[in-house]
Amino acid sequence: MEILNYAFMQRALLAAVLVGITAPAVGIYLVQRRQALMGDGIGHVAMTGVGLGFLLSWSPVWMATLVSILGAVLMELIRWYGKTRGDIALAMLFYGGMAGGVMFINLAPTGSNANLTSYLFGSLSTVSESDVTAISVLAAFVVLVTLGLRRQLFAVSQDEEFARVTGLPVRALNLLTAVTAAVTVTVAMRVVGLLLVSALMVVPVAAAQQLTRSFAATFAIAVAIGVSVTIGGTVTSYYQDVPPGATIVLLTIGAFILLTLLAAPLARRRARALAAARPAEDPAECAIPATRGATDEVGV
Repeated sequence: MEILNYAFMQRALLAAVLVGITAPAVGIYLVQRRQALMGDGIGHVAMTGVGLGFLLSWSPVWMATLVSILGAVLMELIRWYGKTRGDIALAMLFYGGMAGGVMFINLAPTGSNANLTSYLFGSLSTVSESDVTAISVLAAFVVLVTLGLRRQLFAVSQDEEFARVTGLPVRALNLLTAVTAAVTVTVAMRVVGLLLVSALMVVPVAAAQQLTRSFAATFAIAVAIGVSVTIGGTVTSYYQDVPPGATIVLLTIGAFILLTLLAAPLARRRARALAAARPAEDPAECAIPATRGATDEVGV
């Protein structure tokens, strides 16, 4: 393929695959915790890290990772102790992160609004070898956490009180989830962009939930959707000269709409199969109705 003849596209495609794996892998836990917009908040905070990276002549990816982790930990602390004032504190954190990023990058000798735009919305041509190295290391961390601790993270995401009773370190696992989400944001920002990364963490999971009833199946299908749309969006961006981040997100939303349309006839077919399998002598009112959702059958 012609596209693979260019080194910058090889780097972009590798980064896209890693983003397609990591974003839904973390997003499934955020969706279960009803924190679907957490990635968006971390993305705002990460902008300060990008600006500091340019100001201090350090890697924007690694600086954004550090600042995002600090911001994610602070968000968890606010969630625990903020109570009625928590939403105001979070708003100041998010908007302050965005304003700090714009200010620092304009104070930097080599910084400009054009540099910031590539991190906000993604850019194929600016993915460097050092970026690929950083993304690979961070993606490996995300995969190890989301797969290695999937049972514990799933339990905490479903019911914190039950997880606490069973002896799990709930607060430590919550912090780990927040840190992993922060790392995922910085992994994805070079391909999707900080302002759009939250969509890639949430929408593939929501799309997978239209077809599946178990956590394991939802996880696998969400990652498959993530990899497909990131590769498809990257290739489309190259040939059509359109923004990669916006293209990837629109493809993800398209996948959600398509799977939603397919889910209705599948649900009716499943209902007819259950009705046919039900013993004739069982009264209809005694049957246990099938529940819906991605985690009815844990399957982790």
